Amino acid sequence: MSVSFPAGVLLALLAMQQPARTPDIHFTPTRQNIADAMLRLANITADDVVYDLGSGDGRIPIIAAQKYGAKGVGIEIDPRLVELSWRIANEAEVANRVSFKVGDLFEADLSGATIITMYLSPSIMKILEPKLRALKPGTRIVSHQFAMPRWKPDKKIQVDESEILLWVVPEK
Repeated sequence: MSVSFPAGVLLALLAMQQPARTPDIHFTPTRQNIADAMLRLANITADDVVYDLGSGDGRIPIIAAQKYGAKGVGIEIDPRLVELSWRIANEAEVANRVSFKVGDLFEADLSGATIITMYLSPSIMKILEPKLRALKPGTRIVSHQFAMPRWKPDKKIQVDESEILLWVVPEK
């Protein structure tokens, strides 16, 4: 069962929702062409499950589902952005192939991912690195702009002014 609210009521409800804690970074959307290049660099297929850490408006999981037939999962600490992501996914007619969770990317279970995408700061990348290295071998990790300090990327490409980096979790 779905409940709909008049636009003004929905905006008021969203304004009342606050993140559980202050986000580590503010939302800066990844441009569509960069998001698509990130997915292509990871060699995305319809069999993939893409987790976007700090998913913002949900564009990467939505592109993964809409263009590539993959499943997408967005993890975002701000409930207002999660709500926005669901609305966009519904408009894009991919809500059956994506999910968005209000959650902390440091605590999230990433074990279901075959591809991880992110546009996070160097300090967050440093904290996440051990968790990402522990994922199942073959998991592809793609970052917009920022590297992990102790893990050399397997591949880098330049798209416009942005660097995109790829790591593949090695066999243990």
